[in-house]
Amino acid sequence: MTDIKSMTMEELTHTLREMGQPAFRGGQVFTWLHRGVTSFEEMSDLPRALREQLAQTFHITAPTVARKQESRLDGTVKYLWELADGNCIETVLMQYHHGNTVCISSQVGCRMGCAFCASTIAGKVRDLTPSEMLDQVLFTQLDSGREISNIVLMGIGEPLDNMDTVLRFLTLVNHPKGLNIGMRHISLSTCGVIPGIRRLAELQLQLTLSVSLHAPDSETRSRIMPVNRAYDVEELFAACHDYFQKTGRRISFEYAMIDGVNDRPEDAKELLRRLKGLPAHFNLIPLNHVEESPLKPSTRAAVAAFQKTLEDGGVTATVRRTLGGDIDASCGQLRRKEMEERKKGAAES
Repeated sequence: MTDIKSMTMEELTHTLREMGQPAFRGGQVFTWLHRGVTSFEEMSDLPRALREQLAQTFHITAPTVARKQESRLDGTVKYLWELADGNCIETVLMQYHHGNTVCISSQVGCRMGCAFCASTIAGKVRDLTPSEMLDQVLFTQLDSGREISNIVLMGIGEPLDNMDTVLRFLTLVNHPKGLNIGMRHISLSTCGVIPGIRRLAELQLQLTLSVSLHAPDSETRSRIMPVNRAYDVEELFAACHDYFQKTGRRISFEYAMIDGVNDRPEDAKELLRRLKGLPAHFNLIPLNHVEESPLKPSTRAAVAAFQKTLEDGGVTATVRRTLGGDIDASCGQLRRKEMEERKKGAAES
C-alpha cells in the first residue's frame, strides 16, 4: 500500500482527480493528514465511499511512543518513537525564549562513524521516509501540547545521506495547508557531505545550513570523523565559501569541544585562517559523554579561551546551553539503551 503522507499536495490532488474526485479533495486529505489523523475514518468531511476507497489503497504512518523522558531542569522532552517496522528513532523537544524547537532524525542509525556520537555505534539500518520525518514534528506537537515553531535536522542520521527524502519533507512541512513552518525556521546539519552542500546551494533554500566541523585540520578531523577521508577539510571549506557566494546565507558551524583533541589555541587560530571572507557563526558544544567513547569534554577554561580567540578574530562564537542534562539527551543514547534491553530480553526468552 502507498504511503499517502509522503505525497505532496500536488500529487494528492492529481491522484484524487484520477479517482474521479474534484480537485479540492486533495487539499482536504492533505490537511487531515497534517493534523495527525491515524485513519481515513477520521476524515469526516469526505464521502464514506471515498474514505473506504482510500483505506484500500493507502496507509497512514503513525509512530508510537516507546519511551519518553522529560527533564525536571528545563522541560526538555526526549521521545523514542517506534516505527511500523519495529525500528526506533529519537526526537528531542526543547524550549527556548523564541519558541519550541524540535530536533528530528533523518535515518534509523547512521553510517558516518563519528567517534563522539552514540547514533552511529550500531551503524545505519535504513533511511526514513518523508512521512516518518514529518511524524516526528507532528506527533511531538500533539503529544506535548506545545506548538512547534522551529525544526533542527540534527538527530540520528546524516540528512544529506538521505537528501531526496529530506527535500520532500521540507516541501511537506513548509506547505501552508500543513504545519506551515517556514524555511527560515529550519536548520539542517551535515557532517560535511559536499555533493549535498553543493546541491543545497543550487536550490537556494532559505534554511540555515549547519556544518558539524569539530576540527580545523584534516589529520585531526579524519581521526574523529571518517567522512573527512572522503571529503577533507580543504574541500569542505571550499564548498562552504561557494555556498555563501551563491546563497548569501551565513553558515553555522558546530564544534564539539574535546579535551586535548581540538581545543588548543592554535586550533582556534587555524579556524580563523580558514574562515577568512566567510561570515559564520560557531556553536561551541560541551561534549556529551558517550559511554563507549574515550573522548572527554574540554574544561570550562579551555572553552572560554577558545571562544575568546574566535571572537577577537571577528567570528561570532557562542557556547551552546546544555539542555536535558538529567535525561539521555545526547543523540542516540536512548535508542541504544532500548536496543540493548530488547537484545537482552530476547536472549533471556
